[in-house]
Order: sequence, then structure tokens, then C-alpha cells
Amino acid sequence: MKLPAYTRAQQLPDILARRIAILDGAMGTMIQRFKLTEAQYRGEGVRAPFASQYERFKDFHKDVKGNNELLSLTRPDVISDIHERYLAAGADLIETNTFGATTVAQEDYEMAHLAREMNLESARLARAACDKYSTPDKPRFVAGALGPTPKTASISPDVNDPGARNVDFEALRAAYYEQTEALVEGGADVILVETIFDTLNAKAALFAVDEYFEASGQRLPILISGTVTDASGRILSGQTVTAFWHSVRHAQPLAIGLNCALGAALMRPYIQELNRVAPDTFISCYPNAGLPNPMSDTGFDETPADTSKLLHEFAAEGLVNIVGGCCGTTPEHIAAIGQAVAPLATRAVPARTAFYPAAA
Repeated sequence: MKLPAYTRAQQLPDILARRIAILDGAMGTMIQRFKLTEAQYRGEGVRAPFASQYERFKDFHKDVKGNNELLSLTRPDVISDIHERYLAAGADLIETNTFGATTVAQEDYEMAHLAREMNLESARLARAACDKYSTPDKPRFVAGALGPTPKTASISPDVNDPGARNVDFEALRAAYYEQTEALVEGGADVILVETIFDTLNAKAALFAVDEYFEASGQRLPILISGTVTDASGRILSGQTVTAFWHSVRHAQPLAIGLNCALGAALMRPYIQELNRVAPDTFISCYPNAGLPNPMSDTGFDETPADTSKLLHEFAAEGLVNIVGGCCGTTPEHIAAIGQAVAPLATRAVPARTAFYPAAA
């Protein structure tokens, strides 16, 4: 099937065909470094030129500390600072601060009514940062991030009732449609469906994205990234990497990949598997900085030198087109990764397959 031409990020397929692109690193562990208080999550101390939202949220009836997506409204200075650090480190793509910015996820904080605004403002912040750092030779791209939500459509939350579900496909579809619409309105160039541990959740997201594309006339590149949860080589809902790819390939993504849960060393065989089964699309890989370590400054073991060495090996083996970092990675990790893979060739993909159509 021939896809319509991309209406945004038209240069990205050619960039991936020429060189390895760099995705940014963790948002959550970077936010943790600021050690924000409850009052600061509500907007206290926001720096110019951003306007204060403290009066709006200071009396909110529920604790909001830990709701990182709220910071796009209350502490945009913090989010912009993180974006700019990653861009200064050499990132080609930066993710919006929207991993949990769906009505489904925000129900935990009783802030579902703010989900659309969170996505819109998050995309605007990332857009402004990318525009500041973009040059004709190195354009930067906003990846609108759709996270998995804390609920699963295919797994029971009750061990005594295998048929029980705490969310359904329609609720997920509606949440992801709203999120996609706001991200594109705010300036996203790419849609990133990431950290997928339940393929049915991902299918709801991809359905909503396609529905939005059809309604709006927009067509953005889609990146899909699954999460292998343990040494079994399966995502949480039970599929192998190969089965996962065949479940989502109908979306004809620009790239398929893996992120989170594992460090690069443990992720290698699954990236090799993707390389074998998905020859007609690009491959991304953004692992955690090794295993969790509460004694570490970032909460994870690997230094920038460790992670970049491993991703250099992936690139040298011809496995990847996009590399970056997930939990525990920092701008220093991203800079080291960029330097490590810069001399190496990007993974070869047949030119102009259906998975990355020509620009308009």
C-alpha cells in the first residue's frame, strides 16, 4: 500500500538513510535531579519568561508531586531547560514531556481534564527548543510521546478473575486521539508510541493516530518502541519481539525499536531479532543506563562511557538507525552516544519502501 507523503519531518527519512540519528535521554530522572517540592510542582518559583501558574494550582485538593507532565504547565522553565540540555548535547529528536499525559493516566491525580492542555503546552515547549537549536545542516525534530498508560487492555488486574479489565480499547482510543491531536497542534513533527508492554494498548494508540491523520489530513512519521520486560524476550502481554512487530507493522512506521526495562547489554539479542524480521523499516534503540542502583546519582549503574560503548557496538554491527537513552540517561550520556556512533554507518534499509514514503 502506498502511503500519503509526510506533511511534517519530510527530511527525516533521508537523514536516517544517511546517518544514525540521536534521540534524547530520560525525562523523569532528569526531573528528579531538580528535587522539586510539592509547592514547586504546583508552580512555585517558576523562572521568567514563563508566567506563574501557582495561584491556579496552589490549593488543588490532591498531592501532585510526581506528576511530571503537570510541570509543562507549572514549571515550563524546568522542562525547557532539560530539552535544551539534550539539544546542546547533540540530540536530533527530543520527546515531549507527555509520557503520562492521557486522560487514562491523569485519572490517578484527578487531572484528566488537563490532559489536552498538558500535551499542547508540552509540544509547544519542545517546538520552541528545537527551533532555537535547528540549523539548515542539522534540523531538530519534536517527537510527540504517547506512553503506555498505567492500565492494560489485555491483562487482568485481578489474579482471581482472568477476564477482568480496568480499561477497554475505546477508552484508550479516545485518550490517545485527544493526545495526538494536541501534540500535532502544539508542533510535533513525529509521533512516538513508546514503552509498549501491552500490544493491545499500542494498537489503540495506532488506531487513534491513524484516525486523526485521516480526519486532519496530516501524516507524520510514526516511531514505535516496545519494551522487553525480562530475560524471556517477551513484552509483558506475552509476545516475542517478532510477534510484536507483526502485530504493529500494519501501521507502516518509519522506525520500530525497543526502549526501557533493560540496559543495552541485555537488549542486544532483541535488537538483533528486530534487525532480522524488520528489514523494510528503520530501527531505534534507547536503553536504560543499565540496571537500577539507588546509590547512583541517576538511579542507574551505567556511566556515559558504558552506555555509549555498548551502542557503538550495536552501530558497528549494523543494527540501528536511531539511538538514544531511556531511564537513567542524561545529556552527558547522549553526548557520549552521539560521539560514539558518529563515525559509523547507519543500518541499511531498501530505499523508498512503503514504510517511509517520499516527501511531498
